[in-house]
Amino acid sequence: MIIQWLATITGILMSLGYYFQIWKIARTKSAQDISIPMFVIFAVGTVTWFCYGWFLRDITIMVSFGLGAIGSWTILFLSFWYRKAR
Repeated sequence: MIIQWLATITGILMSLGYYFQIWKIARTKSAQDISIPMFVIFAVGTVTWFCYGWFLRDITIMVSFGLGAIGSWTILFLSFWYRKAR
C-alpha cells in the first residue's frame, strides 16, 4: 500500500513539471525553444499510458499520466498557438 502511495505522489510530482513550462510559455508568450517532436512523443505516450491505466483500473497510472497528458497537450497547443501568432 505504501508503494502505491509513493508511486502516486511521485507520478503527480513528475507530471507537474509540464505545468511550469506552460506557465513560462503563457508568461512570455513564446514557445520558440520548445521541441515539437519531443512533446508529440510525450503527448501520445501519456495518453497511451492513461488508457492502459484505465484498462487496468489503476488509479495511480490514470492520475499520474492523466495530469501528464493534459500538461503535454497544453504545451503542444500553446506552442502552435504562439508560433502561429508570429
